[in-house]
Amino acid sequence: QVQLVESGGGLVQAGGSLRLSCAASGSLSSTYTMGWFRQAPGKEREFVASMRWSGGSTYLTDSVKGRFTISRDNTKKTVYLQMISLKPEDTAVYYCATKRLGKTGYDYWGQGTQVTVSS
Repeated sequence: QVQLVESGGGLVQAGGSLRLSCAASGSLSSTYTMGWFRQAPGKEREFVASMRWSGGSTYLTDSVKGRFTISRDNTKKTVYLQMISLKPEDTAVYYCATKRLGKTGYDYWGQGTQVTVSS
């Protein structure tokens, strides 16, 4: 009942920037938290950032603090991940996901968007 579509990925050189978007649609009345995750080749999926639709505090993994910003536009039902000062180690497929009230984890996921940072 929830669809998430990521966009904005691409190829950028080290030090550059990208803004990822996650457009949400469907039955969103019970969605509570939106998150960004990434998975690099040969590595496990890792948490990147999250925030609630209601706003307030944001959460970022240590490796991206000071470089990435998560935000949302409730009118557009879109969550953003602004990435600056990109590093080659940021190369990964980036996924957005939602955690609903009454659920123990993130249970709806997008298909992902590729971010490649060249040296």
